[in-house]
Amino acid sequence: MAIEIERKFLVNSIPIKNIDISKRIKQGYIINNKEKTLRIRQSDDDYTITIKGKTTGISRLEFEYPIPKKDADILFNHFCDGIIIHKTRHYVCHKNFTWEIDQFHNQNHGLIIAEIELKHENEQFELPHWVGKEVTGDLKYNNVNLCTNPYEQWLI
Repeated sequence: MAIEIERKFLVNSIPIKNIDISKRIKQGYIINNKEKTLRIRQSDDDYTITIKGKTTGISRLEFEYPIPKKDADILFNHFCDGIIIHKTRHYVCHKNFTWEIDQFHNQNHGLIIAEIELKHENEQFELPHWVGKEVTGDLKYNNVNLCTNPYEQWLI
């Protein structure tokens, strides 16, 4: 059993010089409700299926498994019902933590969120200078919600 413990922050500016690697990501959602999420992801040439449980505090159960491209394509095309998001994920190390910076595309262009995964909910870490407001508990910043209520609509 895997537990995901993460916090999310808006990003003031992407620290371009500190990026270790970047990957293009496509995510599709098959199931999303308060109890569980079932997601398909393409990250460059890797494909995974992920099951996430209900969030309690900043923790939730998470199970992720590699799947063949052929299966991912079928799932994207027949089960996601257009609930798909595109982003580029930049990996940046800061003070012994890896930050994942998601730069969103299409209808979410302009939105940039940084995530940090922790070993326990009270783990201490230093915020980089490029991190802004914390949005961990704000559901509108969840990827699946950005599919149905994209960032560009917030700006209207």
